[in-house]
Amino acid sequence: MPVIDINADTENLTMTVTAEFAAPIERVWQAYSDPRQLERFWGPPSWPARFHTWDHTVGGRADYSMTGPRGETSRAYWEFLEIEEPHRFSVLDGFSDENGQPNADMPAMRMDFTFESTESGTRMVTSSTFDSLEALQTVIDMGVIEGTRMAMSQIDAVLRDLREYAEGKGTTVEFLDDTHISITRLVNGPIDLVWRAYNEPDLIRQWMLGPDGWEMTECEVARKPGDRYRTSWAPVGDTEGEPFGFEGEMLLVDPPRRAVQVERMQGTDGPDILNDVNFYEEDGVTLVTVLMEFPDKDTRDAVLATGMADGMEQSYQRLESTVLA
Repeated sequence: MPVIDINADTENLTMTVTAEFAAPIERVWQAYSDPRQLERFWGPPSWPARFHTWDHTVGGRADYSMTGPRGETSRAYWEFLEIEEPHRFSVLDGFSDENGQPNADMPAMRMDFTFESTESGTRMVTSSTFDSLEALQTVIDMGVIEGTRMAMSQIDAVLRDLREYAEGKGTTVEFLDDTHISITRLVNGPIDLVWRAYNEPDLIRQWMLGPDGWEMTECEVARKPGDRYRTSWAPVGDTEGEPFGFEGEMLLVDPPRRAVQVERMQGTDGPDILNDVNFYEEDGVTLVTVLMEFPDKDTRDAVLATGMADGMEQSYQRLESTVLA
């Protein structure tokens, strides 16, 4: 976790974030000055950012939005005040309306980013200054502290070559908090084909089978928000186990980058689990990230205790050896 400290100072109306990266200062600067890299970690995992304009000059402006798992959108902007590559830059950060104009009803703040080389890499200190205690409290109440920690947890994958970061690690589970986990798997194939493998029934039936000895007996896919889906599995031959399945609703689709669904066990009233699946391609390989949101810690632990991660790994191996071969 890159973030080592977040301090909200209500007396001086500031919030300071300190983070350390195992990368040289030039590489960290590049991540913060390239919108395609920045948008991979600027928003929390469940609210990824997308930069629509980018004028990285003093007096220039960048416009971006963050989209929640149910399609909610928050728009904001940066106005670049100072730039001193690769050591510091300052922006006015504020919310904007649907037309990109500053939203005067929401707080704006000055953000100063400073970067310093260390023996092990780079230390970054971000200081945000607010006009009033009310403005500072507003962003705290919006969850900015925990959101910042979760957002910054994504930067390690950006600062390193994707193959170097994830190849050979298999299916990895990271606990974000009591109700969120992040599951990642590097898939050896281009994003367009991986997206198809996740969304076309004929391909899904070839790989999304979990452990050996199971078959998919039902595969109804959802293609747009509001569509229902249904998937079922059953043991084959001497394999032990009872047939089971999931059903749910598609909440958001952004091909080939993101799909969000809510699911529950068939024939039950829940609990509902949110699956937010994101895809990112680099150098011919695709990183699949599944953010799962549970209603409580007990549900999270019960789902993981089923051996879900092991079953996913076997499915991903089958995906690479059959669909992408």
